[in-house]
Amino acid sequence: MERVEMEERVPVLVVGAGYAGLSAAMMLAWHEVPVILVERHASTSIQPKAFGVGPRVMELVRSVPGMESQLTSIWEGIGDDLRIAIADSLTDPNPKIIVDTSEGDLDSMIDITPVPQVGAPQSEVERVLRGKAEEFGADLRFSTELISLEQDADGVTAVIMSGDAVSTIRADYVVAADGSRSPLRTSLGVPTSGKGQLNELYSIMFDADLTGIVRDREVTLWYLQSADFTGVIVTGTGVGSHVFGVYYDPETDPGFTQERCQQLVRQAVGIPDLDVTIKDTTSFAFAHILADTYRAGRVFFAGDAAHTMPPTGGQGGSTALQDGIDLAWRLWLVHTGQAGPDFLDTYDAERRPIGALTADGQLANMAARMPSEQTQGFPPPIADPFSVMIGYRYHSTAILTEPGDDGSILEDPRTATARPGSRAPHMVLDWDGHPISTIDLFGTGFVLLVGPGGRAWEEAARKLSDRLSLHLTPLTIGGELKDMDGCWQERYGVDDTGAVLVRPDGYVAWRAPSLPPSPEATLHEALTKILSL
Repeated sequence: MERVEMEERVPVLVVGAGYAGLSAAMMLAWHEVPVILVERHASTSIQPKAFGVGPRVMELVRSVPGMESQLTSIWEGIGDDLRIAIADSLTDPNPKIIVDTSEGDLDSMIDITPVPQVGAPQSEVERVLRGKAEEFGADLRFSTELISLEQDADGVTAVIMSGDAVSTIRADYVVAADGSRSPLRTSLGVPTSGKGQLNELYSIMFDADLTGIVRDREVTLWYLQSADFTGVIVTGTGVGSHVFGVYYDPETDPGFTQERCQQLVRQAVGIPDLDVTIKDTTSFAFAHILADTYRAGRVFFAGDAAHTMPPTGGQGGSTALQDGIDLAWRLWLVHTGQAGPDFLDTYDAERRPIGALTADGQLANMAARMPSEQTQGFPPPIADPFSVMIGYRYHSTAILTEPGDDGSILEDPRTATARPGSRAPHMVLDWDGHPISTIDLFGTGFVLLVGPGGRAWEEAARKLSDRLSLHLTPLTIGGELKDMDGCWQERYGVDDTGAVLVRPDGYVAWRAPSLPPSPEATLHEALTKILSL
Protein backbone atom coordinates (compact mmCIF):
# COMPACT_ATOMS: atom_id res chain seq x y z
CA MET A 1 0.00 0.00 0.00
CA GLU A 2 1.12 3.51 -0.79
CA ARG A 3 0.38 5.96 1.99
CA VAL A 4 -0.34 9.52 0.97
CA GLU A 5 0.52 11.85 3.84
CA MET A 6 -1.56 14.74 2.52
CA GLU A 7 -4.63 15.28 4.69
CA GLU A 8 -7.80 16.54 3.06
CA ARG A 9 -10.26 18.72 4.97
CA VAL A 10 -14.04 18.61 4.50
CA PRO A 11 -17.04 19.53 6.68
CA VAL A 12 -18.86 16.21 6.10
CA LEU A 13 -17.66 12.74 5.16
CA VAL A 14 -20.31 10.24 4.02
CA VAL A 15 -19.57 6.51 4.15
CA GLY A 16 -21.71 4.42 1.81
CA ALA A 17 -23.48 5.13 -1.49
CA GLY A 18 -26.86 3.56 -0.89
CA TYR A 19 -30.06 5.52 -0.44
CA ALA A 20 -29.06 7.23 2.81
CA GLY A 21 -25.53 8.13 1.75
CA LEU A 22 -26.41 9.41 -1.71
CA SER A 23 -29.38 11.46 -0.51
CA ALA A 24 -27.23 13.03 2.23
CA ALA A 25 -24.43 13.86 -0.21
CA MET A 26 -26.83 15.26 -2.79
CA MET A 27 -28.67 17.50 -0.32
CA LEU A 28 -25.47 18.71 1.36
CA ALA A 29 -23.99 19.64 -2.01
CA TRP A 30 -27.22 21.41 -2.98
CA HIS A 31 -26.91 23.44 0.23
CA GLU A 32 -23.30 24.20 -0.81
CA VAL A 33 -21.76 22.23 2.06
CA PRO A 34 -18.54 20.56 0.81
CA VAL A 35 -18.90 16.79 1.14
CA ILE A 36 -16.86 13.71 0.29
CA LEU A 37 -18.55 10.32 -0.10
CA VAL A 38 -16.60 7.03 -0.11
CA GLU A 39 -18.05 3.74 -1.35
CA ARG A 40 -16.13 0.46 -1.51
CA HIS A 41 -18.07 -0.82 -4.53
CA ALA A 42 -17.21 0.34 -8.04
CA SER A 43 -20.66 1.83 -8.66
CA THR A 44 -24.24 1.81 -7.49
CA SER A 45 -26.20 -1.46 -7.65
CA ILE A 46 -27.77 -2.92 -10.79
CA GLN A 47 -30.32 -4.89 -8.73
CA PRO A 48 -33.73 -3.15 -8.48
CA LYS A 49 -33.80 -3.66 -4.67
CA ALA A 50 -36.33 -1.36 -2.99
CA PHE A 51 -39.30 -0.14 -5.04
CA GLY A 52 -41.07 3.16 -4.69
CA VAL A 53 -40.14 6.62 -3.45
CA GLY A 54 -42.56 7.57 -0.70
CA PRO A 55 -44.57 10.80 -0.68
CA ARG A 56 -42.55 12.34 2.16
CA VAL A 57 -39.35 11.85 0.18
CA MET A 58 -40.93 13.43 -2.88
CA GLU A 59 -42.02 16.41 -0.77
CA LEU A 60 -38.51 16.78 0.65
CA VAL A 61 -36.82 16.81 -2.78
CA ARG A 62 -39.54 18.84 -4.51
CA SER A 63 -37.55 22.07 -4.13
CA VAL A 64 -34.35 20.56 -5.58
CA PRO A 65 -34.14 21.55 -9.26
CA GLY A 66 -34.98 18.65 -11.56
CA MET A 67 -35.40 15.97 -8.90
CA GLU A 68 -39.17 15.51 -9.08
CA SER A 69 -39.24 15.49 -12.87
CA GLN A 70 -36.39 12.98 -13.13
CA LEU A 71 -37.89 10.61 -10.58
CA THR A 72 -41.33 10.92 -12.16
CA SER A 73 -39.91 10.17 -15.60
CA ILE A 74 -38.52 6.85 -14.29
CA TRP A 75 -41.98 5.78 -13.18
CA GLU A 76 -43.56 7.02 -16.41
CA GLY A 77 -41.14 4.82 -18.33
CA ILE A 78 -42.06 1.76 -16.29
CA GLY A 79 -45.79 1.68 -15.77
CA ASP A 80 -49.04 3.25 -14.77
CA ASP A 81 -50.13 1.04 -11.89
CA LEU A 82 -48.97 -1.17 -9.04
CA ARG A 83 -50.46 -4.40 -7.72
CA ILE A 84 -49.35 -6.17 -4.56
CA ALA A 85 -50.81 -9.53 -3.59
CA ILE A 86 -50.31 -12.77 -1.66
CA ALA A 87 -50.49 -15.86 -3.88
CA ASP A 88 -48.96 -19.29 -4.49
CA SER A 89 -47.60 -18.30 -7.92
CA LEU A 90 -47.79 -15.52 -10.47
CA THR A 91 -50.57 -17.42 -12.25
CA ASP A 92 -52.65 -18.03 -9.11
CA PRO A 93 -56.26 -17.47 -10.24
CA ASN A 94 -57.31 -16.15 -6.83
CA PRO A 95 -54.57 -13.94 -5.39
CA LYS A 96 -55.26 -11.96 -2.23
CA ILE A 97 -54.89 -8.38 -3.47
CA ILE A 98 -53.32 -6.00 -0.94
CA VAL A 99 -52.86 -2.93 -3.18
CA ASP A 100 -54.21 -2.21 -6.65
CA THR A 101 -53.70 1.36 -7.80
CA SER A 102 -55.78 0.72 -10.91
CA GLU A 103 -58.72 0.36 -8.50
CA GLY A 104 -57.95 3.69 -6.85
CA ASP A 105 -56.37 2.32 -3.67
CA LEU A 106 -54.12 5.39 -3.31
CA ASP A 107 -56.52 8.01 -4.68
CA SER A 108 -56.97 9.66 -1.28
CA MET A 109 -53.31 10.71 -1.38
CA ILE A 110 -54.35 13.48 -3.77
CA ASP A 111 -56.01 15.31 -0.88
CA ILE A 112 -52.97 14.85 1.39
CA THR A 113 -50.03 15.81 -0.83
CA PRO A 114 -49.38 17.44 -4.22
CA VAL A 115 -46.51 15.11 -5.12
CA PRO A 116 -46.90 12.28 -7.67
CA GLN A 117 -46.69 8.57 -6.93
CA VAL A 118 -43.28 7.19 -7.95
CA GLY A 119 -42.85 3.40 -8.07
CA ALA A 120 -39.25 3.51 -9.26
CA PRO A 121 -36.62 0.82 -8.49
CA GLN A 122 -33.70 1.65 -6.23
CA SER A 123 -31.11 1.12 -8.96
CA GLU A 124 -32.65 3.89 -11.07
CA VAL A 125 -33.25 6.23 -8.14
CA GLU A 126 -29.61 5.83 -7.06
CA ARG A 127 -28.54 6.74 -10.59
CA VAL A 128 -30.50 10.00 -10.35
CA LEU A 129 -29.19 10.77 -6.86
CA ARG A 130 -25.62 10.17 -7.95
CA GLY A 131 -26.02 12.40 -11.00
CA LYS A 132 -27.55 15.23 -8.98
CA ALA A 133 -24.92 14.97 -6.24
CA GLU A 134 -22.15 15.24 -8.80
CA GLU A 135 -23.95 18.09 -10.59
CA PHE A 136 -24.06 20.07 -7.32
CA GLY A 137 -20.38 19.44 -6.64
CA ALA A 138 -20.28 16.49 -4.22
CA ASP A 139 -17.00 14.54 -4.34
CA LEU A 140 -18.11 10.91 -4.82
CA ARG A 141 -15.34 8.32 -4.62
CA PHE A 142 -16.26 4.79 -5.61
CA SER A 143 -13.90 1.80 -5.19
CA THR A 144 -12.78 3.58 -2.04
CA GLU A 145 -12.94 1.99 1.39
CA LEU A 146 -12.88 3.44 4.89
CA ILE A 147 -10.01 1.77 6.75
CA SER A 148 -10.21 3.45 10.14
CA LEU A 149 -11.80 6.35 11.96
CA GLU A 150 -10.83 8.26 15.07
CA GLN A 151 -12.66 11.07 16.83
CA ASP A 152 -11.49 13.91 19.03
CA ALA A 153 -13.04 17.06 20.43
CA ASP A 154 -12.59 19.00 17.20
CA GLY A 155 -13.40 16.50 14.47
CA VAL A 156 -12.92 13.10 12.91
CA THR A 157 -9.87 11.61 11.19
CA ALA A 158 -10.65 8.95 8.60
CA VAL A 159 -8.15 6.79 6.74
CA ILE A 160 -9.37 5.68 3.31
CA MET A 161 -7.95 3.36 0.66
CA SER A 162 -8.46 3.43 -3.11
CA GLY A 163 -6.59 0.69 -4.90
CA ASP A 164 -3.15 0.70 -3.28
CA ALA A 165 -3.30 4.36 -2.27
CA VAL A 166 -4.05 5.26 1.34
CA SER A 167 -4.90 8.79 2.40
CA THR A 168 -6.43 10.74 5.28
CA ILE A 169 -9.55 12.88 5.50
CA ARG A 170 -10.25 15.28 8.34
CA ALA A 171 -13.98 16.02 8.75
CA ASP A 172 -16.23 17.83 11.16
CA TYR A 173 -18.91 15.14 10.96
CA VAL A 174 -19.47 11.70 9.46
CA VAL A 175 -22.66 10.21 8.02
CA ALA A 176 -22.43 6.45 8.55
CA ALA A 177 -24.56 4.96 5.79
CA ASP A 178 -22.51 1.78 5.63
CA GLY A 179 -25.30 -0.80 5.64
CA SER A 180 -26.98 -3.26 7.96
CA ARG A 181 -23.72 -4.76 9.23
CA SER A 182 -22.25 -1.21 9.64
CA PRO A 183 -18.57 -1.59 10.48
CA LEU A 184 -18.70 1.93 11.91
CA ARG A 185 -21.56 1.06 14.24
CA THR A 186 -19.59 -1.98 15.43
CA SER A 187 -16.26 -0.19 15.83
CA LEU A 188 -17.88 2.62 17.81
CA GLY A 189 -19.58 0.14 20.13
CA VAL A 190 -23.13 1.25 19.42
CA PRO A 191 -25.55 -1.31 20.92
CA THR A 192 -28.51 -2.62 18.93
CA SER A 193 -31.89 -4.14 19.70
CA GLY A 194 -34.61 -5.83 17.67
CA LYS A 195 -35.31 -9.35 16.47
CA GLY A 196 -31.94 -9.71 14.72
CA GLN A 197 -31.51 -11.73 11.54
CA LEU A 198 -34.75 -13.40 10.48
CA ASN A 199 -34.18 -15.11 7.14
CA GLU A 200 -31.86 -15.26 4.15
CA LEU A 201 -33.27 -14.42 0.74
CA TYR A 202 -31.67 -15.50 -2.52
CA SER A 203 -32.48 -12.99 -5.28
CA ILE A 204 -32.61 -14.12 -8.91
CA MET A 205 -32.83 -11.50 -11.67
CA PHE A 206 -34.22 -13.12 -14.82
CA ASP A 207 -35.66 -12.58 -18.27
CA ALA A 208 -38.77 -14.41 -19.46
CA ASP A 209 -41.73 -13.68 -21.71
CA LEU A 210 -44.61 -13.05 -19.31
CA THR A 211 -47.05 -11.80 -21.95
CA GLY A 212 -50.58 -12.66 -20.92
CA ILE A 213 -49.50 -13.39 -17.34
CA VAL A 214 -48.94 -9.85 -16.07
CA ARG A 215 -50.61 -6.63 -17.15
CA ASP A 216 -48.83 -4.22 -19.46
CA ARG A 217 -47.29 -1.16 -17.80
CA GLU A 218 -47.81 -2.44 -14.28
CA VAL A 219 -45.40 -3.27 -11.49
CA THR A 220 -46.56 -6.57 -10.00
CA LEU A 221 -45.30 -7.65 -6.57
CA TRP A 222 -46.49 -11.06 -5.44
CA TYR A 223 -45.65 -12.51 -2.02
CA LEU A 224 -45.50 -16.24 -2.72
CA GLN A 225 -46.58 -18.85 -0.20
CA SER A 226 -46.42 -22.33 -1.74
CA ALA A 227 -45.78 -25.85 -0.49
CA ASP A 228 -42.25 -25.71 -1.94
CA PHE A 229 -41.01 -22.28 -0.89
CA THR A 230 -41.76 -18.83 0.53
CA GLY A 231 -40.62 -15.93 -1.59
CA VAL A 232 -41.49 -12.87 -3.60
CA ILE A 233 -41.61 -12.07 -7.31
CA VAL A 234 -41.54 -8.63 -8.91
CA THR A 235 -42.27 -7.92 -12.57
CA GLY A 236 -42.17 -4.64 -14.47
CA THR A 237 -39.07 -3.59 -12.54
CA GLY A 238 -37.92 -0.97 -15.02
CA VAL A 239 -34.44 -2.47 -15.32
CA GLY A 240 -35.23 -4.80 -18.23
CA SER A 241 -35.58 -7.91 -16.06
CA HIS A 242 -37.82 -9.44 -13.42
CA VAL A 243 -36.76 -10.50 -9.92
CA PHE A 244 -37.62 -13.56 -7.85
CA GLY A 245 -36.44 -13.99 -4.26
CA VAL A 246 -36.74 -17.16 -2.21
CA TYR A 247 -36.07 -17.95 1.46
CA TYR A 248 -33.19 -20.34 2.03
CA ASP A 249 -30.93 -21.70 4.78
CA PRO A 250 -27.28 -21.16 3.79
CA GLU A 251 -26.18 -24.00 6.11
CA THR A 252 -28.44 -26.69 4.63
CA ASP A 253 -29.37 -25.44 1.17
CA PRO A 254 -27.85 -27.49 -1.69
CA GLY A 255 -26.88 -24.37 -3.65
CA PHE A 256 -28.28 -22.31 -6.50
CA THR A 257 -27.08 -23.66 -9.82
CA GLN A 258 -28.24 -22.11 -13.09
CA GLU A 259 -30.64 -25.00 -13.61
CA ARG A 260 -32.09 -24.77 -10.12
CA CYS A 261 -32.61 -21.02 -10.43
CA GLN A 262 -34.49 -21.55 -13.69
CA GLN A 263 -36.66 -24.24 -12.11
CA LEU A 264 -37.48 -22.07 -9.11
CA VAL A 265 -38.51 -19.21 -11.39
CA ARG A 266 -40.79 -21.56 -13.34
CA GLN A 267 -42.45 -22.63 -10.08
CA ALA A 268 -42.84 -19.03 -8.99
CA VAL A 269 -44.43 -18.03 -12.29
CA GLY A 270 -46.52 -21.20 -12.46
CA ILE A 271 -45.48 -22.33 -15.96
CA PRO A 272 -43.38 -25.55 -15.96
CA ASP A 273 -41.88 -25.08 -19.44
CA LEU A 274 -41.22 -21.30 -19.26
CA ASP A 275 -38.09 -20.21 -21.13
CA VAL A 276 -35.96 -18.48 -18.46
CA THR A 277 -32.63 -16.62 -18.73
CA ILE A 278 -30.81 -15.88 -15.48
CA LYS A 279 -29.24 -12.40 -15.56
CA ASP A 280 -27.84 -11.90 -12.06
CA THR A 281 -28.04 -13.36 -8.55
CA THR A 282 -27.31 -12.10 -5.06
CA SER A 283 -28.33 -12.83 -1.50
CA PHE A 284 -29.23 -10.72 1.50
CA ALA A 285 -30.65 -11.15 4.96
CA PHE A 286 -34.08 -10.19 6.20
CA ALA A 287 -33.34 -8.61 9.55
CA HIS A 288 -34.78 -6.38 12.24
CA ILE A 289 -31.86 -4.52 13.82
CA LEU A 290 -32.26 -1.14 15.48
CA ALA A 291 -29.36 1.03 16.60
CA ASP A 292 -29.97 2.16 20.18
CA THR A 293 -28.64 5.59 19.28
CA TYR A 294 -28.29 7.33 15.93
CA ARG A 295 -25.33 9.38 17.14
CA ALA A 296 -21.90 8.41 18.46
CA GLY A 297 -19.94 11.61 18.96
CA ARG A 298 -19.53 13.20 15.54
CA VAL A 299 -20.80 10.14 13.68
CA PHE A 300 -24.48 9.87 12.67
CA PHE A 301 -26.08 6.62 11.54
CA ALA A 302 -28.55 6.54 8.65
CA GLY A 303 -30.39 3.98 6.55
CA ASP A 304 -29.73 0.32 7.30
CA ALA A 305 -26.92 1.27 9.67
CA ALA A 306 -29.59 2.87 11.86
CA HIS A 307 -32.56 0.59 11.23
CA THR A 308 -32.38 -2.63 9.24
CA MET A 309 -35.89 -3.82 8.47
CA PRO A 310 -37.60 -6.43 6.29
CA PRO A 311 -38.65 -5.02 2.89
CA THR A 312 -42.28 -6.10 3.37
CA GLY A 313 -44.30 -2.92 3.05
CA GLY A 314 -41.89 -0.91 0.94
CA GLN A 315 -40.96 1.71 3.55
CA GLY A 316 -37.33 0.81 4.23
CA GLY A 317 -35.93 2.59 1.18
CA SER A 318 -37.98 5.72 1.73
CA THR A 319 -37.00 5.81 5.41
CA ALA A 320 -33.32 5.62 4.43
CA LEU A 321 -33.76 8.45 1.92
CA GLN A 322 -35.44 10.58 4.58
CA ASP A 323 -32.58 9.90 7.01
CA GLY A 324 -30.02 11.24 4.55
CA ILE A 325 -32.08 14.29 3.67
CA ASP A 326 -32.88 14.96 7.32
CA LEU A 327 -29.23 14.85 8.33
CA ALA A 328 -28.24 17.11 5.45
CA TRP A 329 -30.40 20.09 6.37
CA ARG A 330 -29.41 19.84 10.04
CA LEU A 331 -25.69 19.67 9.19
CA TRP A 332 -26.17 22.60 6.80
CA LEU A 333 -27.67 24.75 9.58
CA VAL A 334 -24.85 23.94 11.99
CA HIS A 335 -22.10 24.27 9.38
CA THR A 336 -23.32 27.74 8.39
CA GLY A 337 -23.84 28.90 11.97
CA GLN A 338 -27.62 29.13 11.68
CA ALA A 339 -27.96 26.59 14.50
CA GLY A 340 -25.79 25.64 17.46
CA PRO A 341 -23.92 22.30 17.63
CA ASP A 342 -26.45 20.86 20.10
CA PHE A 343 -29.08 21.14 17.35
CA LEU A 344 -27.65 17.92 15.89
CA ASP A 345 -28.96 15.97 18.89
CA THR A 346 -32.44 16.46 17.47
CA TYR A 347 -31.68 13.98 14.65
CA ASP A 348 -31.61 11.04 17.06
CA ALA A 349 -34.52 12.38 19.10
CA GLU A 350 -36.77 12.74 16.05
CA ARG A 351 -35.72 10.06 13.59
CA ARG A 352 -35.03 7.09 15.89
CA PRO A 353 -38.65 6.67 17.10
CA ILE A 354 -39.83 6.83 13.49
CA GLY A 355 -37.20 4.33 12.37
CA ALA A 356 -38.27 1.88 15.07
CA LEU A 357 -41.96 2.39 14.33
CA THR A 358 -41.43 1.81 10.61
CA ALA A 359 -39.23 -1.24 11.16
CA ASP A 360 -41.81 -2.76 13.51
CA GLY A 361 -44.50 -2.18 10.88
CA GLN A 362 -42.42 -3.90 8.22
CA LEU A 363 -41.87 -6.78 10.66
CA ALA A 364 -45.61 -7.14 11.14
CA ASN A 365 -46.13 -7.13 7.36
CA MET A 366 -43.52 -9.87 7.01
CA ALA A 367 -45.45 -12.11 9.39
CA ALA A 368 -48.61 -11.62 7.32
CA ARG A 369 -47.11 -11.81 3.83
CA MET A 370 -44.06 -14.09 4.16
CA PRO A 371 -44.68 -16.20 7.29
CA SER A 372 -42.00 -18.47 8.75
CA GLU A 373 -41.07 -19.95 12.11
CA GLN A 374 -39.30 -16.74 13.03
CA THR A 375 -42.40 -14.60 12.51
CA GLN A 376 -44.75 -16.50 14.81
CA GLY A 377 -46.23 -14.22 17.43
CA PHE A 378 -45.38 -10.98 15.65
CA PRO A 379 -47.98 -8.18 15.98
CA PRO A 380 -50.51 -7.43 13.22
CA PRO A 381 -49.73 -4.75 10.60
CA ILE A 382 -50.53 -1.09 11.32
CA ALA A 383 -54.14 -0.40 10.37
CA ASP A 384 -53.59 2.90 8.56
CA PRO A 385 -50.47 2.84 6.33
CA PHE A 386 -50.94 6.52 5.40
CA SER A 387 -50.17 7.54 8.98
CA VAL A 388 -46.77 5.83 8.79
CA MET A 389 -46.01 7.08 5.29
CA ILE A 390 -46.82 10.74 5.86
CA GLY A 391 -48.46 11.26 9.26
CA TYR A 392 -45.64 10.76 11.76
CA ARG A 393 -44.78 13.42 14.34
CA TYR A 394 -41.51 14.59 15.87
CA HIS A 395 -40.62 15.52 19.45
CA SER A 396 -37.32 17.21 20.32
CA THR A 397 -35.80 20.53 21.41
CA ALA A 398 -36.32 21.68 17.79
CA ILE A 399 -40.09 21.47 18.36
CA LEU A 400 -41.86 23.76 20.82
CA THR A 401 -44.73 21.49 21.75
CA GLU A 402 -47.92 23.16 22.93
CA PRO A 403 -49.53 22.57 26.33
CA GLY A 404 -51.80 19.54 26.25
CA ASP A 405 -50.00 17.84 23.37
CA ASP A 406 -50.63 14.10 23.63
CA GLY A 407 -47.07 13.16 22.65
CA SER A 408 -48.28 10.98 19.79
CA ILE A 409 -45.87 10.03 17.00
CA LEU A 410 -48.64 9.23 14.50
CA GLU A 411 -51.66 11.20 13.34
CA ASP A 412 -54.16 10.96 10.51
CA PRO A 413 -52.69 13.18 7.75
CA ARG A 414 -56.20 13.69 6.34
CA THR A 415 -57.23 15.71 9.41
CA ALA A 416 -53.88 17.15 10.58
CA THR A 417 -54.04 20.72 11.92
CA ALA A 418 -50.40 21.87 12.02
CA ARG A 419 -49.62 21.09 15.65
CA PRO A 420 -45.94 21.71 16.39
CA GLY A 421 -44.14 18.45 15.66
CA SER A 422 -46.47 17.66 12.74
CA ARG A 423 -45.97 17.98 9.02
CA ALA A 424 -47.39 21.27 7.74
CA PRO A 425 -50.63 20.24 5.97
CA HIS A 426 -51.05 20.49 2.23
CA MET A 427 -53.55 23.04 1.03
CA VAL A 428 -53.87 24.81 -2.30
CA LEU A 429 -53.15 28.54 -2.51
CA ASP A 430 -53.19 31.02 -5.37
CA TRP A 431 -49.96 32.86 -6.12
CA ASP A 432 -50.32 35.50 -8.82
CA GLY A 433 -53.02 33.51 -10.61
CA HIS A 434 -51.28 30.13 -10.32
CA PRO A 435 -52.24 27.31 -7.94
CA ILE A 436 -49.52 26.34 -5.50
CA SER A 437 -49.38 23.95 -2.57
CA THR A 438 -48.20 25.01 0.85
CA ILE A 439 -45.65 22.18 0.42
CA ASP A 440 -44.03 24.21 -2.37
CA LEU A 441 -43.21 26.99 0.09
CA PHE A 442 -40.80 24.87 2.13
CA GLY A 443 -37.37 23.30 1.62
CA THR A 444 -34.85 26.12 1.23
CA GLY A 445 -34.95 27.47 4.78
CA PHE A 446 -37.37 28.40 7.56
CA VAL A 447 -40.72 29.92 6.57
CA LEU A 448 -42.98 32.00 8.80
CA LEU A 449 -46.57 31.79 7.58
CA VAL A 450 -48.67 34.69 8.91
CA GLY A 451 -52.30 35.67 8.67
CA PRO A 452 -53.51 38.83 6.89
CA GLY A 453 -53.88 40.68 10.20
CA GLY A 454 -50.41 39.76 11.40
CA ARG A 455 -48.21 41.96 9.24
CA ALA A 456 -46.10 42.82 12.28
CA TRP A 457 -44.71 39.28 12.09
CA GLU A 458 -43.19 40.05 8.70
CA GLU A 459 -41.03 42.88 10.02
CA ALA A 460 -40.03 40.80 13.04
CA ALA A 461 -38.98 37.91 10.78
CA ARG A 462 -36.90 40.15 8.51
CA LYS A 463 -35.06 41.70 11.46
CA LEU A 464 -34.34 38.32 13.05
CA SER A 465 -33.26 36.82 9.74
CA ASP A 466 -30.53 39.48 9.58
CA ARG A 467 -29.64 39.36 13.27
CA LEU A 468 -29.34 35.56 13.41
CA SER A 469 -28.00 35.13 9.84
CA LEU A 470 -30.88 32.73 9.35
CA HIS A 471 -32.63 31.69 6.16
CA LEU A 472 -36.10 32.82 7.28
CA THR A 473 -38.81 33.97 4.88
CA PRO A 474 -42.12 35.51 6.02
CA LEU A 475 -45.13 34.82 3.80
CA THR A 476 -48.62 36.23 4.31
CA ILE A 477 -51.65 34.03 3.68
CA GLY A 478 -54.18 36.51 2.42
CA GLY A 479 -51.56 38.75 0.85
CA GLU A 480 -49.61 37.58 -2.20
CA LEU A 481 -50.75 34.06 -1.29
CA LYS A 482 -54.52 33.81 -1.54
CA ASP A 483 -56.45 31.24 0.49
CA MET A 484 -58.91 30.16 -2.20
CA ASP A 485 -60.88 27.77 0.01
CA GLY A 486 -60.84 29.93 3.12
CA CYS A 487 -59.43 27.11 5.26
CA TRP A 488 -56.01 28.49 6.28
CA GLN A 489 -56.95 29.40 9.86
CA GLU A 490 -58.77 26.14 10.50
CA ARG A 491 -56.07 23.94 8.96
CA TYR A 492 -53.18 25.72 10.70
CA GLY A 493 -54.82 26.45 14.06
CA VAL A 494 -54.37 30.24 14.16
CA ASP A 495 -56.52 33.36 13.79
CA ASP A 496 -55.90 36.04 11.16
CA THR A 497 -53.12 37.57 13.26
CA GLY A 498 -51.33 34.29 14.06
CA ALA A 499 -48.06 32.83 12.78
CA VAL A 500 -46.73 29.34 12.04
CA LEU A 501 -42.98 28.62 11.87
CA VAL A 502 -42.15 25.81 9.43
CA ARG A 503 -38.71 24.18 9.27
CA PRO A 504 -36.81 23.33 6.05
CA ASP A 505 -38.20 19.78 6.24
CA GLY A 506 -41.78 21.05 6.15
CA TYR A 507 -42.47 20.38 9.84
CA VAL A 508 -44.11 22.89 12.16
CA ALA A 509 -41.60 23.96 14.83
CA TRP A 510 -43.81 26.49 16.63
CA ARG A 511 -46.92 28.58 16.22
CA ALA A 512 -48.57 31.61 17.81
CA PRO A 513 -52.38 31.46 17.56
CA SER A 514 -52.58 35.27 17.62
CA LEU A 515 -50.38 38.36 17.64
CA PRO A 516 -48.59 38.95 20.97
CA PRO A 517 -47.63 42.42 22.33
CA SER A 518 -44.05 41.99 21.06
CA PRO A 519 -43.89 39.67 18.05
CA GLU A 520 -40.17 40.23 17.58
CA ALA A 521 -39.30 39.19 21.13
CA THR A 522 -41.69 36.23 20.97
CA LEU A 523 -40.28 34.98 17.68
CA HIS A 524 -36.68 35.54 18.84
CA GLU A 525 -37.26 33.43 21.95
CA ALA A 526 -38.81 30.64 19.87
CA LEU A 527 -36.01 30.62 17.30
CA THR A 528 -33.16 30.56 19.80
CA LYS A 529 -34.72 27.60 21.60
CA ILE A 530 -35.43 25.69 18.41
CA LEU A 531 -31.96 26.29 16.94
CA SER A 532 -30.03 25.63 20.18
CA LEU A 533 -28.47 29.10 19.98
